[in-house]
Amino acid sequence: MTQLKVTQKKSGIGGKQNQRDTLRSLGLKRIGDTVVKEDRPEFRGMVTTVAHLVTVEEVD
Repeated sequence: MTQLKVTQKKSGIGGKQNQRDTLRSLGLKRIGDTVVKEDRPEFRGMVTTVAHLVTVEEVD
């Protein structure tokens, strides 16, 4: 199954509370943190919420 490599590139400070909560739910705490998640609709939705704060790559 395909996986998503999500890297935080901007801070959540000054953003909306739901965006900060989404970053935390993804497991991202600071700029430069990277997590690998399964490519599922739940994670795609989370990434869409914070798309301006993260970069996403597909990993096989």
